[in-house]
Amino acid sequence: MSTMAIRNTATLAWRTLVQIKHNPFELMDFSIQPVMFLLLFTYVFGGQMAGSPKEYLAFALPGIIAQNLLFATLNTGVGLNTDISKGVFDRLRSLPIARFSPLAGRILADVIKQAWAVALLLGVGMLLGFRISTGPLDVLAAFAVLLVFAVAVSWVSVLVAMLVSDPERVQIFGFVLVFPITFVSSAFVRTDSMPGWLRAFADVNPTTILADAARGLLTGGPVAGPVTQALIWAAALTALFAPLSVWAFRRRV
Repeated sequence: MSTMAIRNTATLAWRTLVQIKHNPFELMDFSIQPVMFLLLFTYVFGGQMAGSPKEYLAFALPGIIAQNLLFATLNTGVGLNTDISKGVFDRLRSLPIARFSPLAGRILADVIKQAWAVALLLGVGMLLGFRISTGPLDVLAAFAVLLVFAVAVSWVSVLVAMLVSDPERVQIFGFVLVFPITFVSSAFVRTDSMPGWLRAFADVNPTTILADAARGLLTGGPVAGPVTQALIWAAALTALFAPLSVWAFRRRV
């Protein structure tokens, strides 16, 4: 990637982030909704799942972070599709910028928002009684793995945004895909409680792998296997969907 392409990407990412100053509701999906999920799952299901909300929080918080991360990637596709519908990219097309920078810029901006959401959930979780039992480097590694995975999944959302005609269809497709992937996983319950045929899917589900990686890095337990698998998934998704997204973008605009 050339220096100019990096500058183009950073500039377009800043364009997205600076909108928060004028419209704070831009952060709602990355702030209020995640905290609502955390409170609801902890206090509605915690007693039934683990005997007490605090005990359930120790297990579920990394999974809630992973689930929220996957849902939040839909915002990237919706935002890009909205920009195309409003003609924003018609203006960018005439500029001497890297062709992929509008896509990469939006992803970068949303990943920064994702980092805010992860930090917010960890902060609220600690106020509710969650305790990190690993070291600072492990916490930083958890952030890194989560955000790398967010970038990879965002390319899937981008491709959908390039192929459908309006933002609502991006959301519909995303929810149809993201709901089963996030709930049939170890994000909220241990997979050994599931029927055998369902557990077979849940154990290889990338949400399970990501949740287990975050859980290991934040609360202890297996780390090397889940983290390695999560990074492999991230690399595979990026290698497949990033080129397809750029190709679809060029055809669309």
